[in-house]
Amino acid sequence: MPDNEGTSHTTTYAAPGETIELRRLHTGQMELGTTDVLAEPVSKPDVVLPPAVSQWRLAFEDKRPRWFREMFAEAVGCYFYVYAGVSTSIVFNLDVLTGSGGTLGSILCIGICFAIGVAFAVMIAGATSGGHLNPAFTIAFAVYQGFPWKKVPYYIFAQIFGCFMAALSCYAQYHEQIQAYIAAIEEKGIAKIGPQGVNTLFCAHPGPAQTNLGYVFLNEWMVDSYIAILVWAVLDPSNPFISPASAPYAIGLIYAVAVWGFAIDTFSANPARDLGARILTAMIWGGEAFPHPYSAIAALTPIPATLFGCAIYEFVFKDHRSIIKAGHMSHPDEHEELVRTRTARSDDAPQQIEVRVDDGKFR
Repeated sequence: MPDNEGTSHTTTYAAPGETIELRRLHTGQMELGTTDVLAEPVSKPDVVLPPAVSQWRLAFEDKRPRWFREMFAEAVGCYFYVYAGVSTSIVFNLDVLTGSGGTLGSILCIGICFAIGVAFAVMIAGATSGGHLNPAFTIAFAVYQGFPWKKVPYYIFAQIFGCFMAALSCYAQYHEQIQAYIAAIEEKGIAKIGPQGVNTLFCAHPGPAQTNLGYVFLNEWMVDSYIAILVWAVLDPSNPFISPASAPYAIGLIYAVAVWGFAIDTFSANPARDLGARILTAMIWGGEAFPHPYSAIAALTPIPATLFGCAIYEFVFKDHRSIIKAGHMSHPDEHEELVRTRTARSDDAPQQIEVRVDDGKFR
């Protein structure tokens, strides 16, 4: 057939050990659309395959203790989360002290860094430990999602340890600037530990004007409940607006919004993040960081507040029928299939409609 009628020619070049096909596309084929034409697979005989996994590597992975992997994942996840946030908080406070106008740090930057840090933490720990990263959520998973209670203590220990190591790393990297900060506040007559002390570089502390701790407690409770409801919504398998790939970024954005909106009113949102950094400040500058009543608010309030927020979503928003329908969970009483009967009432008489769910699909 002539070329002007929209045919294509295929030319094959044979070389030692390989075959390459070159296709000439004609105008008539473009009616299919370039996407359809170019979507045809092209075979390459010289593709390098990945190396096979050795039996030694598989045996090694089988012998690794599960509890150690989970603890290490939680510790490293918390490290990534706190390392990003505390470092930006240090820069922000140094800017405020030097009067540079927040050119290197601001509440906006702190929120963004915490958001990215949380996203990175979920990515690195989620596949191994579930990425709890927060004692309050570990307890919430045990209460509402059947997480084993025997794992709760060592999850919490790993989380606090990871946050402590992150704060320690930030202290080591900013040691000279922190020493200059201490000298500057002491020269101004500001206490080393207090609303404007060195402890504020690492952990939360009420501001000089926040003398009523009742308001501080209220702020902590509201922010933690807010975070809990949204995180539980992100983790709901029946939520059509969140995919597994977008979950880390969505959870990070939740924390960023909390920082942008309420960081000035003081909140911790994570007992491990607060305790880990507070232990470091107590070890370096003395135990004055703990006697303050806010240390109890920061360490304890997130747990009941998170349980409260998760309870709202569990008992008001969550619909397990949608989860079953989507194939994410099985009904405990099903046999070969789940049979659900719904009554559709009309003006004449009730009508029985049998709806069968088989393999996650309606029949």
